[in-house]
Amino acid sequence: MSSLKEKLYEHLLSEVYCKLGVSPLHGIGVFALRDIPKGIQPLNSMVSKKEIKFSRVELKKVPSSVRKHLASFCLVEKGRVFAPEIGMNAVNLSIYLNHSKTPNLRFNDKDVLEAMRDIARGEELTIDYDLSFGEEHLFGEDDPNYRSSGPVRSV
Repeated sequence: MSSLKEKLYEHLLSEVYCKLGVSPLHGIGVFALRDIPKGIQPLNSMVSKKEIKFSRVELKKVPSSVRKHLASFCLVEKGRVFAPEIGMNAVNLSIYLNHSKTPNLRFNDKDVLEAMRDIARGEELTIDYDLSFGEEHLFGEDDPNYRSSGPVRSV
């Protein structure tokens, strides 16, 4: 077997724990394909997790629909958008993690997501956005950007 094929085989054997699915919490979520023991890092990937920082000015010529997509799926902080180095046509499952005040994942001291407890096959994986990102996140009518037609987001 080639070294890349061996690496991929090992990844499939020991690191693939998750899939995307329809979430009862919100839209799309991340779900356990198999039982995930406490302490496991279930979102290990062969895809780069590095991000590139853009200012709103730099993104001005990007179509508004793409800017809205970035606002929905990327970290936006202090007027900067952190877009994945791999672009927006590849998937990093972590962007689909939904918020919960009783999460089953957390960032460890190396800033890697790990299971806080055993997670059963089929269970949705969640994080607490407030603890993970150090700021309060409001949803629905509690969100000052919420309108009856849905949340307002701008990049």
